[in-house]
Amino acid sequence: MVTQAALKISPREAAADQATVRKVLDGVKADGRTSLTAPEAKLVCDAYDIPLPKEGLAKSADEAARLAGGMGYPVVMKIVSADILHKTDAGGVIVGVKSDDEARRAHDTILANARKYKADAKIEGIQVQQMLPTGATETLIGAITDPSFGKLVAFGLGGVLVEVLKDLTFRLAPVNEAQALDMIGSIKAKEMLDGVRGGEAVDRGALASILVQVSALLDDFPEIEELDLNPVFATKSGATAVDARIVCNFEARKERFRPDQDAIVKAMNRIFHPKAVAVIGASNEAGKIGNSVMKNLINGGYKGTIVPVHPKADTIEGIKAYKSILDYPGEVDVAVFAVPAKLCNGAMDEVGRKGVPGTVMIPSGFAESGEPELQEELLATARKYNVRIMGPNIYGFYYTPENLCATFCTAFDVKGKAALSSQSGGVGMSIIGFARSTKMGVSSIVGLGNKSDLDEDDLLTFFEQDPNTSVIAMHCEDLKDGRAFSEVAERVSKKKPVIVLKAGRTAYGAKAAASHTGALAGNDKIYDDILKASGVIRAPSLRGMLEYARGVQVLPAPKGENVLIITGAGGSGVLLSDACFDNGLTLMKMPDDLDAAFRKFIPPFRAAGNPVSIPGVEPPLTYQNTVRLGLNDERIHALILGYWHTIVTPPLVFADKMIEVVTEARAKGIDKPIVASLVGDVEVEKACEKLYDHGIVAYPYTTETPVEVLGAKYKWARAAGLIKG
Repeated sequence: MVTQAALKISPREAAADQATVRKVLDGVKADGRTSLTAPEAKLVCDAYDIPLPKEGLAKSADEAARLAGGMGYPVVMKIVSADILHKTDAGGVIVGVKSDDEARRAHDTILANARKYKADAKIEGIQVQQMLPTGATETLIGAITDPSFGKLVAFGLGGVLVEVLKDLTFRLAPVNEAQALDMIGSIKAKEMLDGVRGGEAVDRGALASILVQVSALLDDFPEIEELDLNPVFATKSGATAVDARIVCNFEARKERFRPDQDAIVKAMNRIFHPKAVAVIGASNEAGKIGNSVMKNLINGGYKGTIVPVHPKADTIEGIKAYKSILDYPGEVDVAVFAVPAKLCNGAMDEVGRKGVPGTVMIPSGFAESGEPELQEELLATARKYNVRIMGPNIYGFYYTPENLCATFCTAFDVKGKAALSSQSGGVGMSIIGFARSTKMGVSSIVGLGNKSDLDEDDLLTFFEQDPNTSVIAMHCEDLKDGRAFSEVAERVSKKKPVIVLKAGRTAYGAKAAASHTGALAGNDKIYDDILKASGVIRAPSLRGMLEYARGVQVLPAPKGENVLIITGAGGSGVLLSDACFDNGLTLMKMPDDLDAAFRKFIPPFRAAGNPVSIPGVEPPLTYQNTVRLGLNDERIHALILGYWHTIVTPPLVFADKMIEVVTEARAKGIDKPIVASLVGDVEVEKACEKLYDHGIVAYPYTTETPVEVLGAKYKWARAAGLIKG
């Protein structure tokens, strides 16, 4: 164990001293330990200005009394042993010690409890620690190492509350002061920090400072795997951690493969804009994957050169075939594999020698089938020649601007601005079916499968600069490199909406964590916080992802937070209002002059304010007049329409009148996001289609979906900095 005496350095001198921390951690490693003792943790925290109470290490009962008397009663006393992490469970903590006699008795009691709890534990002594004043708000500050995101810092309420509420928030480390303050303000119980029932607000700046210092410590010393400060007592004048627990992992870390942005774009441009596509395993036999890929390339309208590769055939689907890709005299930009897994590595070697920059690995039979070594072998061969791999175990990909259907699924030619990807083939087929059914044009649909190489952040990097893409939606079961993804997503989401459907809401890891922070860090909670901080719109379901991808690209960006509901049905108005609350939308408080202006168009017996309520007996002109007023008033930033099927204003008449007034506004340069909920008989379905075709995002039989899509647009606009104030 390393002590302050052994280092001959005081806590004040150790401030911001990396050499001190290095010496402590080297000592822990030399001892064959992974956990720091309390005095060691104190040294580390002092070196980074992380405040802890005064303390000392007692080797005897008399020394415990002397230390306690010197720092002033009351004190808390704790067992110091690297073999006992959870001191309370071992009976190794006694609080409120008020005299020398009590200190001596506490010393002996703690030692006896510890030996009973773990007889072979190596005990360094008893920690005597200054007891902090009561009345503070207990918080938790911690850090963990996530398999995907790497170093994360956490903040939440501390003490017993963290066990009950599990109200934690996470960010990538390191964080700056602004990010730390954002963390503090994002927990559900943030009001407790502002003082409740006459209590005083805590010093958020002091808490933010600790978060910044903890994250800097992790950044400087990546071998620190977990850190717990629980509780951290916060008051109006500062914050102090009562206890520090630090766990290390000294195993060598494998560096993740990550080409630079220019290299990614260069390779991806050749994959998505190929002049020549080879099909490894092309076939004339109907039903074979190699035959389906060939037909999709041909029938999809691809204008480049198709290079079939087959060991025996002279032609495939009327196109000259080659026994090896090496026999083809020209350049090839991408090779689509349609051969069994066991043959892929040999073919990859030939592809690499040919200088092909990208491959589409359709075959299964790799890591997903219990053959990770086969996948690693394939990847090693690809890396040898600087070949990028899409897959394996995928359906292929589409890129409509090039009429490119490099897949064994059905050909697809509905062009548009949405790029979608999926880790699952089934989800990929759902994307294709939904896009065709709703006439949602796409720029690309990509299968990622096992993600042995290319993954979501590579796609984001490409679609960021792709002029044919305006919105990106991704289904994933995991993120291979969550940190890389979040860093790219934070940049891309400032320009284009990024929507993610994260499947697999499982508990964090399989092994028991050594810290409260780790044990309470649900995998899904981490994804939720990091994605939100990166400006990503998280979809709640597959249908939600698809609807967001379809609708977000149609709606213009709002210029402010004021949302107005205009409805022909009171019941719909209530449900639409609830949906606004659920989706973080702000219903505009109706100014008196605007309320009076709306009342000119509706009967006096209707409810005032927001929602604006139109009686069902009103003619189409009433809808037009109220919506026109909502569009023309600059204080209103978005409109939600609630339509109720009536004989006076049939669904298609309503649609036509709304299209007229919106078209009129756009001609004057007024373009606000408008969504609509239509309830009624089956005619409302056609009315919704017509409205959608004219840029009004409309849905039949639901008040929730249109508001969810508007909410998604608002989430993006806020994250992109398009809404000020």
